[in-house]
Amino acid sequence: MARTLTRDLTEGKPLKLILSFAAPLLFGVLFQQFYSFVDTAIVGRYLGPDKLAAVGATGSVNFLVIGLCLGLCSGFAIPVAQAFGARNEAEVRRSVFHAIVLSAVLSVIFAVSASLLCKPLLRLMNTPEEIIDDSASYIRIIFAAIPCCILYNMASGILRSLGDSRTPVLFLVMASLINIVLDLFLIIVVKMDVAGAAVATAVSQLLSGIGCVIVMVRRFPILRMSREDRVFSLPMAKHMLGVGLPMGLQFSITAIGAVVVQWSVNGLGVSAVAAISAASKLSMFFACVFDALATTMATFAGQNVGAKKLDRVHEGLKAASRIGVVYCIGAFVVVLFFTRPMLGLFIDPAAAPDVTDMGVRYLTICAAFYIPLLFVNIVRLTIQGMGFTRVAMFAGLFEMVARILVALVLVPALGFTGACLANPAAWIAADAFLFPCYFRTMRTLRMRLMPGQEAGKLPEKRGLRVLKRAA
Repeated sequence: MARTLTRDLTEGKPLKLILSFAAPLLFGVLFQQFYSFVDTAIVGRYLGPDKLAAVGATGSVNFLVIGLCLGLCSGFAIPVAQAFGARNEAEVRRSVFHAIVLSAVLSVIFAVSASLLCKPLLRLMNTPEEIIDDSASYIRIIFAAIPCCILYNMASGILRSLGDSRTPVLFLVMASLINIVLDLFLIIVVKMDVAGAAVATAVSQLLSGIGCVIVMVRRFPILRMSREDRVFSLPMAKHMLGVGLPMGLQFSITAIGAVVVQWSVNGLGVSAVAAISAASKLSMFFACVFDALATTMATFAGQNVGAKKLDRVHEGLKAASRIGVVYCIGAFVVVLFFTRPMLGLFIDPAAAPDVTDMGVRYLTICAAFYIPLLFVNIVRLTIQGMGFTRVAMFAGLFEMVARILVALVLVPALGFTGACLANPAAWIAADAFLFPCYFRTMRTLRMRLMPGQEAGKLPEKRGLRVLKRAA
């Protein structure tokens, strides 16, 4: 089988494979967060807290729409990984072709509809009137550039499914540097205000996507399609959508809860919005390890399910868990001692001491619950990589309900501290569903792929057996 830059995750020690595959992913995610970090710092430092709040107020609605797109791209990559693990080159090419066609059509639909609805959504979220025009100016450009976002994420998802976690990172680093330069130029020199930050993001995504596509075409013989590979099949398209849509909807369902929380935070005033905007950027930076491990587990699980090596999926999840827990402890220690100076990158503590104090409180509370966040990421993406994207979608429903309850009950009662508890409550609620779900889906796969073998091979606790019977 021609492989070149492809990588087989179905052989070798899971811990070593996961570390080596996740390392370039982590570098890429860190760099992505770095330019997002710089983006926010430039807006906060050069345009002021109100402009920072305007960009931050779009966070949840951005997640609502862009999350749907990212979930679709991740879902489309799963059949590719499974076909590659099964050594079925023709199926790999057919899956890639349908992913390209579906991504192109959906990107245009999402871009047009989201751009038209952005301001009504911001009003629905109770966005403060003094920042709503700037918020709309920023998010409208982000939504119009959805095809650029989908291009990169679709191409990088396919490359990772084939075992190449490095190429997407290389182009992401290049695009990140361009983004930073454009940020400085468009905001400081051209005076485009918050719209400059949005344009810089769109251009960088376009360039990184084009780079990934060029590598796919030139350096992956497995993707060189014949006329038969480029025949559109409605059943195949339905299968791809059946995997991709639940993953996209999972992000959107989760985002609905975030929108309700944002609505409640907007009611606390511009200072609260600015504090969470800055602290969330830092929290996302710390969460890069979770993202890298989760993406790794989706590919690792997909390839090994395709190869019918279910024991390796379980061993891989244990290895990722050990890596993640050690990191969570270290991250919390760093947050305890260095949050205030880190927030100073976004906010002048002397000019806005109240914003800094709230930001410290938000990040400290979130970091104390990073272990539940770790498992939300790696367990959910493992389940999705195994092919159970519809089941994993319900974890987003649990997150949504938890965030809504916090927004409607704790924020009115506790104010800003209540808003700080929204994410931890969502992570714990999702884990309560995901752990029993994982064991149940693993048992289902054993019976489906290896019907002659013992189904209950995985170690289980009595409580989990009861939960599985109930499910």
